[in-house]
Amino acid sequence: MKQFDPFVLPFLAGTVFLLVYLVVTYIRWFIQIPRVDKRKVWVNLFTVKTLKSIWECITECLLHRRIFKVNPRLGYMHASLAFGWFMLIVIGKAESSFFAGTFWEPFYLPIFFKYFVPSHAPFFFDQGFSFLMDLTLLFVLSGLFLAILKRFNSKALHVNRPTKHTKFDQRALAALWCIFPLRLLAESFNSGLYHNGNFLTGSLGKLFAFIPENVLSVLNYGTWWAYSIALCLFFCFLPFSRYMHIFTEIFLIFLRNWGIEISKKGKGFSTFELYACSRCGICIDVCQLNTAANITNVQPVYFLRDERHKTLAQSLANNCLLCGRCETVCPVQIKSTQHRLNSRIPTIKLNETEFSYLPQKEEIKKGDIAYFAGCMTHLTPSLEHAMIKILNASGRSFTYIDEDKTACCGRPMMLSGAKDAARKLIQHNQKLIARSGAKVLVTSCPICYKVFKETYNLDIPVIHHTQFINKLINDGTLKLQHSDARIVYHDPCELGRGSHIYDEPRSILQQVGNLLDIPEDRDHALCCGGSLADTEINYKDRGNIARNALEILCKDNPDYLATACPLCKKTFHKERKVVVKDIAEIVADQL
Repeated sequence: MKQFDPFVLPFLAGTVFLLVYLVVTYIRWFIQIPRVDKRKVWVNLFTVKTLKSIWECITECLLHRRIFKVNPRLGYMHASLAFGWFMLIVIGKAESSFFAGTFWEPFYLPIFFKYFVPSHAPFFFDQGFSFLMDLTLLFVLSGLFLAILKRFNSKALHVNRPTKHTKFDQRALAALWCIFPLRLLAESFNSGLYHNGNFLTGSLGKLFAFIPENVLSVLNYGTWWAYSIALCLFFCFLPFSRYMHIFTEIFLIFLRNWGIEISKKGKGFSTFELYACSRCGICIDVCQLNTAANITNVQPVYFLRDERHKTLAQSLANNCLLCGRCETVCPVQIKSTQHRLNSRIPTIKLNETEFSYLPQKEEIKKGDIAYFAGCMTHLTPSLEHAMIKILNASGRSFTYIDEDKTACCGRPMMLSGAKDAARKLIQHNQKLIARSGAKVLVTSCPICYKVFKETYNLDIPVIHHTQFINKLINDGTLKLQHSDARIVYHDPCELGRGSHIYDEPRSILQQVGNLLDIPEDRDHALCCGGSLADTEINYKDRGNIARNALEILCKDNPDYLATACPLCKKTFHKERKVVVKDIAEIVADQL
């Protein structure tokens, strides 16, 4: 058996370059991870979490289970390329090792086995290996065909808008498209010369056998060279292209299962997330900025790309509803919302005097329940009145924290990047809540609920008013009349996807009317378009998003569109085609 040929040199050079680059890069990123997170790695390294990570790498990095759930055709395309290529390596390694009788044969032999071993004495399972290699190559080529089809007719794979590629993406993609057809040709020309191969390469080899032997020999050797060069180019372009995700996602899975999360400082772990984005484009089709407002350049696939390459414009970073729909379908589970927040530069500057309107020694009524309405509830008087009616009906003492409309929860300032200003408001509200002596804090605004629960570090439970109302109904405090009204419920982004409160609102509505099922609910709920997080979008586009969402939500002509967020109510009310009410208003009417 021939041991070496110069055509393997490009493959060897590309492999060495890629390995060195990856090792140096991952070590550098890992060093940036905070010490407390590094400690989590060592603590969890030899635990079941590592086994869980290995299994997840198989199901996600190779089989792409999450993509299958969202889009089976796209899932098959990714799985055939990833799992197929992996199996070509594994089966090829087994074939070459059994032939050589050692596990330590030249590591390039499995890649170019048919060239170096064109004809040989039979060995263990030789025909089986040959069949499996042809079958796997056909599997990969079927995925490659779908990938090419997606580029020119994306809707054939149920993808409405394909991802825009960078120059390095295009170069790496061109090299990738060449690799497997060149392998097929190389092995088929080889089969034409030496009458080997199986059902795929052997059949093509019989056709090529009619070519004069001297010409076929040149074609055979030339395609092996071309195959090696294509591999080299792909390996060299890979670190600078979208395909860096192939290896980075593996590390991300392990780090995430070991308990490491993206922090507000955005160091270390966030870099792994940036480079783990495969730019599959699934986030594009679920983004309402794209589907309803035709804003096509701000989705996470482009935001993460620009942040990775340090070309991010603030207008792109700020043009996002932060609704979280993209995160629910992301196959890599990248927390793009936190990346957005980390990337935003403060747009307002406030000093101490700006908070002079806040009473420094404000007296506050004592009560078992502290109620915080929030800015948007104050702008929705019917909701505010409904909540006061329900609080009075509860029979428990309560105090209205922001009755005088003095301070908001601080979230708008956080979204604008004014973290110091937000901290001032937080400290003010913390003192008020502490002086109230309350045992629980109830909020009407999901944004306030999320901020109080995650940022304030209060010593008392924080609940949304739907949770509060549901508890009052279940313990018999509130008696409601049931009507025949047909109701569609809209899950607010911050309450649903943001806080996973799905059941309590539905339980309440089932007590007062007939709740209709719709596909766009729970994790897949639509954003109303009124998000305070998007500081770039104009009123026209907001209106388009709201009208589109209303059209989808009200296609069955319900009597009411119910929501549990004052901002959602106000946004839908402007564009209403149906009566829009907050759950608290519906309950107050049915008392």
